[in-house]
Amino acid sequence: MKMKRYKLLLLFVIILTKSSVNGQHALFLAEGQIEFERKVNLHSQIENDNAWSDLEKKTIPKFKVSYFNLFFDKDKTLYQPGRENPDNNKIWQQPAEENVVYSDLANSKAVSQKKIFEQLFLVEDSVRNIQWKITDETRAIAGFQCRRANALIMDSIYVVAFYTDEIITNGGPESFSGLPGMILGVAIPHEHITWFATKVSVKPYPEQNLPIPKRGKKVNNAGLKETVQSSLKDWGKWGVRYVKAAML
Repeated sequence: MKMKRYKLLLLFVIILTKSSVNGQHALFLAEGQIEFERKVNLHSQIENDNAWSDLEKKTIPKFKVSYFNLFFDKDKTLYQPGRENPDNNKIWQQPAEENVVYSDLANSKAVSQKKIFEQLFLVEDSVRNIQWKITDETRAIAGFQCRRANALIMDSIYVVAFYTDEIITNGGPESFSGLPGMILGVAIPHEHITWFATKVSVKPYPEQNLPIPKRGKKVNNAGLKETVQSSLKDWGKWGVRYVKAAML
């Protein structure tokens, strides 16, 4: 009788895990796929110090929206470009639009493929260590109840994140991780960039189809920053902003 009850309980847990996450997601989800909407305020990048500013704003959309997929299991994540947005135009190309980021959370290792202008870099380094401060504020994202956390990265960039402990993987989009659950929302207010999950799917992590990035000039984060800063040292505020976006 005890064995029968155990089998019934196990079956119930499996059914919960495989059910749709649209209002029926399981507690402690350990593998799946998340779509993130990445939004950049293009108008915020235009300096309001010349007669062309207003005209320039009229010629480009206020926001550029792109989509990324994050595949995850218990201790690995792979973040890569997702579906195309037909409203986008290559003229409005932004840093990090083609980033691929693999994170081995168990071993604190990260491998990123980043295109900086026309050069491809393969960045091999440790997972970014972020000192988060968790707050009591909550909000719902993609059907999950999330809690807010704040942090500073790269010495001066203020980051707001929302994570859920209903997904046990402590990863997130780009290089954001380190909270007790999956990060489903990130905002960098002063840089006018956000990432928010639009949907979460319960799917097995297809490891054989998700290889670690291998192409590009090998560097670590310090080497990439030095290279980009050197190339953009005469580009003023725009160059500083580009370096920050490239290093996220």
